[in-house]
Amino acid sequence: MKANVLLGLIAAICISTPTMAAEDQVLKELVPTGKLRVGLAYAPAPTPIFVARQGGDVSGPAFDIGNALAKKLGVPVELFVAATTNELTEAGASGKIDIGFMPADDARKQLLDFSPPYFVIESTYLATAASGIKSMNDIDHMGIKVVGIEGSTTMRAATRTLKQATVTSAKSVDEAMAMMQAGTVQGFALTHDALPKLQKQLTDSVILDGAFQKVGVAIGIQKNRPAALAYVTAFIEDAKKDGTIRKAFDGAGLTSLSVAP
Repeated sequence: MKANVLLGLIAAICISTPTMAAEDQVLKELVPTGKLRVGLAYAPAPTPIFVARQGGDVSGPAFDIGNALAKKLGVPVELFVAATTNELTEAGASGKIDIGFMPADDARKQLLDFSPPYFVIESTYLATAASGIKSMNDIDHMGIKVVGIEGSTTMRAATRTLKQATVTSAKSVDEAMAMMQAGTVQGFALTHDALPKLQKQLTDSVILDGAFQKVGVAIGIQKNRPAALAYVTAFIEDAKKDGTIRKAFDGAGLTSLSVAP
């Protein structure tokens, strides 16, 4: 969709419905089942991407933002909680979910359309103490094994940028951490914001300074849904301005993280 067409749709929605109450076409495209099916990926602790899961309960910014969108639409929420954002990508492309929260890299943009980013991730590595790795310059060597989450933007970037180290995949954060603890891999490719709490599980482990990837985190929806994309775009821009996203970050204890401009 050309930029001027999308901007025209956003303007039409915002001007004709100041409270962003959903019009019929938005509901048809974005909430075809009458419920907003929200896709969330989980991890041991909440981040701007991941939610924390305890039993049947989830918490984190993505959960709060999804609920805020459903409230604007005036519809109930149905959660789809998965171990990886790759699963959310597949579910979104197939129409199993209506929205999903994930990093929007070029590979995903081939499958989904995205709102503006509400956070920018920086990817780095957590290195085990036994590896002796202290910096980015130490990790790309023969014999070093790095784990990433299967299908994630971070794993794709690590695979592109590492020329000598071996990259392997895990199906979840828990599985990747088990590999780190067992010593079968020496580094874990993940986002800076997710690593501090994981670092506490590995004595003397190191979060490497710098970043090998930066990418925006956004809401992904099925392609060719112009009214839905315009609505979600306007919602995210308003949520950044009115403090909805800031409140969601602070509620999860992520007070040091900045909302995307």
